[in-house]
Amino acid sequence: MNLKQKALYLAFATAVISGLSVFFNSFATKVITNSNVLTTAKNILVALILSLVILTPTIIKKLSALNLKDWRNLFLIGIIGGSIPFLLFFKGLSLTSPVNAGFIHKTLFIWVALLAVPFLKEKLSKIQWLALAILLIGNYFLVGLKSFSFSTADLLILGATLMWAVEFVIAKKILKNIDFKIVSWARMFLGAIILLGYLIITKQAGALFALNLNQWSWLAISSIFLLGYVLTWYQALQKLPATLVTSVLVIASPITTALNALFITHKYSLNQGLSSLVLIIAASLFVYAFSRINKTESATV
Repeated sequence: MNLKQKALYLAFATAVISGLSVFFNSFATKVITNSNVLTTAKNILVALILSLVILTPTIIKKLSALNLKDWRNLFLIGIIGGSIPFLLFFKGLSLTSPVNAGFIHKTLFIWVALLAVPFLKEKLSKIQWLALAILLIGNYFLVGLKSFSFSTADLLILGATLMWAVEFVIAKKILKNIDFKIVSWARMFLGAIILLGYLIITKQAGALFALNLNQWSWLAISSIFLLGYVLTWYQALQKLPATLVTSVLVIASPITTALNALFITHKYSLNQGLSSLVLIIAASLFVYAFSRINKTESATV
């Protein structure tokens, strides 16, 4: 298995984690009603774990070799990736359904594609553009035309999604020279500091110490998903085009929808089943087109 194949498996793993995460986080927002406290506490836990990961001689050496420009980019990742969008997303998630939130978040691939072509110089074939269009349509029908309405909560989630799209394009650039573990740590650690500062300024920090055992249990579950997401995502992003990994991420939507149908609504329509199948086929088509292009480029080198 070569590095790109391994990275592709990691991208699929990220999609599974994301699908589970959106579903379980919808419960966490009901248990911890202050979404700002929820996202700050969760991000602090992940930041602490990642801080232990980078405290190895090899990573510390790489960390000390970073220049001022690298640190500026990492701080930017912390702002637009690890702090503000989390506040927006979890506030929106607390006010809307996990399916709606999952749909909007999974439009990420469209925004990343629009940014990656001009700024990362990524090239997409006609088949890949077609696959992107099918992904968007399939994702929309998966939610259901009648059940979806664009509310203030959904606008918050869209804002978070747009910020994450910009973050991933920046991350793709800096991952050429910086270890994915450092970028993951910077996103969560610097982001956690900003979030904690926000709680202190808004006089909500005291709520962190008032959480009960049940709330900490949900925080632990949410943190595990976030840790897995960050580590698999950035590792995949380091080796593969941004458009590819975000397209694979759309597969998370059928997972969230299936869980929602199984445990909440107890209904799974034919439309949802067909739409899920379309999403999986479209994502597979995008991956297949990438594999063909990659093989052709390798043969000409």
